Amino acid sequence: QVQLVESGGGLVQAGGSLRLSCAASGRTFSSYAMGWFRRFPGKEREFVAAINWSGGSTAYADSVKGRFTISRDNAKNTVYLQMNSLRPEDTAVYYCAAKPTIVVVTMRHGYDYWGQGTQVTVSS
Repeated sequence: QVQLVESGGGLVQAGGSLRLSCAASGRTFSSYAMGWFRRFPGKEREFVAAINWSGGSTAYADSVKGRFTISRDNAKNTVYLQMNSLRPEDTAVYYCAAKPTIVVVTMRHGYDYWGQGTQVTVSS
């Protein structure tokens, strides 16, 4: 079992930056693949970014490539999502997710554990 707690969301103007954090409980964080997803009102969660257990492999949705960066610090049991050049269409609830595997996981249904989410609002 692992529990995930997101933080770092908030209100930012278009063109601004935010860094989301996801703190994980448990002593086996380094054996988990991690991902970030987001949900727009009335829609299913969509993939944003993912990272493998070591941080050596990452994947991004086309809509965020070049603007968002996923990273992890296994010593701190934390995964991050640095979001730059934010746009109003990035406004959503952002969730982190975990799966006990060594590969990058990009499919929503591939994850076993989810955080509660953090709201990101980008004003125009």
